[in-house]
Amino acid sequence: MKKKTVSLLLVAAMAVGMLAGCGGGKSSISQDGSSDAAEGNEKAEMADAKDVDGTTITFWHSMGGVNGQAIDTLVKKFNDENEFSSYFKETLENENIKKYSYGLNEMYVILEQNGILLKGIEFDAEIAAYILNPSNNHYKLEELASQYLNIDISEYLEAVGANQEKETQMTLFSQEENNIDFEKYHNAIYTYVIAKLIEVMEPKMQEISSMDLFKNIEMPLVKVLAEMQYEGIYVDKEELISFGDKLKEEIESIKQEIYNLSGEEFNINSTQQLGVILFEKLKLPVYKKTKKGYSTDVDILEKLKPEHPVIEKILEYRTLMKLNSTYIDGLIVYINEYTKKIHSYFHQTVTATGRISSTEPNLQNIPTRAEQGKQIKKAFKAQKGNIFIDADYSQIELRILAHISKDKNMREAFLNEEDIHKQVASKVFDVPLEEVTKEQRTAAKAVNFGIVYGISGFGLAEQLGISRKKAEQYIEQYLNKYCGVKQFMDEIVEEAKQNGYVETLFHRRRYIPELSSNNYMVRQFGARAAMNTPIQGTAADIMKIAMIHVNERLKEEKLNARLILQIHDELLIECNIEEKEKVKEILKESMEKAVKLEVPLEVEVSEATDWYDVK
Repeated sequence: MKKKTVSLLLVAAMAVGMLAGCGGGKSSISQDGSSDAAEGNEKAEMADAKDVDGTTITFWHSMGGVNGQAIDTLVKKFNDENEFSSYFKETLENENIKKYSYGLNEMYVILEQNGILLKGIEFDAEIAAYILNPSNNHYKLEELASQYLNIDISEYLEAVGANQEKETQMTLFSQEENNIDFEKYHNAIYTYVIAKLIEVMEPKMQEISSMDLFKNIEMPLVKVLAEMQYEGIYVDKEELISFGDKLKEEIESIKQEIYNLSGEEFNINSTQQLGVILFEKLKLPVYKKTKKGYSTDVDILEKLKPEHPVIEKILEYRTLMKLNSTYIDGLIVYINEYTKKIHSYFHQTVTATGRISSTEPNLQNIPTRAEQGKQIKKAFKAQKGNIFIDADYSQIELRILAHISKDKNMREAFLNEEDIHKQVASKVFDVPLEEVTKEQRTAAKAVNFGIVYGISGFGLAEQLGISRKKAEQYIEQYLNKYCGVKQFMDEIVEEAKQNGYVETLFHRRRYIPELSSNNYMVRQFGARAAMNTPIQGTAADIMKIAMIHVNERLKEEKLNARLILQIHDELLIECNIEEKEKVKEILKESMEKAVKLEVPLEVEVSEATDWYDVK
């Protein structure tokens, strides 16, 4: 159960001097509520909550429940009982009243659940912090206050006694005097912190040319993601349970096969017992030992597959067990009792590359390689009278690589609408395009995408099941034929070493301190990150732009269609069947024209009534 503070500062559009006597420079809050500036002798007095020119609404949000049901109850109680509820709604929906916030995504969802469409958002401290340094694991307001303002929030609250534990649980809208005082001090400090963070963060973003990224991509995206979370995706619970029952039957059958091949029963889930069976009883070669015994990691088992038929069954057993626990039992608990949907959280401040992530549950990580994994998607269905429209960027990262690297051969392939993997195979293996074999194309595809991620000879060898020497030969031949790509890779790593960071085409910056490490493996990771981030990060930026444009077009056309999922380079929309052709048109046009590169962006569009068949 995680606790998150979601704060919103409302100020009039022309309001200035939000806090009395706020001085510049780093500040620390004193016990009497004042602020001593680190630079100079200026004194910034902490305004009392009732004297602040504006309104602060602070939500103490328990994130453990589905759709914030605890907050939902409190807000409804407020709307039912508070005489100012209509003013509350009008204020939040007024675009002319500018809002400054922290934790904006959650706030959008909470308010939308209660019929309030938040408008006029100008700034969010969490998103600004992410823009300034995307490699942090989290962006707690308390930590931002310390990092950017030299303010210790807990120290201040302790001084006024506002963070002392109460004997009774405080409610959000309690009218008890002691709770009002409690809220007053919290509101004052959070209002102050958000206001001061704006002063510090905006110049920092301007300094690194990231204001456009902040204002025109990340901030508008918040609403899109919140609406996706609010909308959710319908899941046929009974079908999911039925599939789970079939998996359990398969698991039991495979378990018996493992026992028969091993010659005895044992706990397959115990690595120690499994190690004894494999390496002591069956005498299989030992590749790795740990302090706890024999290693039975998946990479070890893959190496052992030719040694004994039991290995393949163990790998299959593990796959099915994970499917059942993570993607059957794990998904069922997230199906909302009332909507019958899963409302996954979509996060934009998690990944270092700028990609959107998903949790509770992670719908971006449902297995797609194994057929059993893909079958899970059959339970995700369009509701009656609706259909799913899926749009997927075709080879977007390779197209970005062609644009950034200016490689002539790669650009020509895309401009001439050639099969890029066949072209690479033709050049790497020195065979005519029409004579490229399926195996050669597969190898070329692995090299293509491997290059994007800075793959090593060892990694490519593992992936293709070939020798390391041959894999390194493939990579060398590729780089000799695609000189622009090699030049880009060399130059971007060198620039990262000199500057300490790399950027996307939209000035999303990622700092790479690993490149200055004394550890060779750490430096290699840094080099791969330097090569990959401009490509993957730009792809993420383009997807975000596309999502904003698609969302705007759907509303402009007054369609009932809604974005419900984003998975890597793919968007999923649910719409009325009669709207599908218009939605397809909007998706393809908005995604392909999101940005203009030297090579065209291409989008593949498909339709179906469930998530499995839509691809």
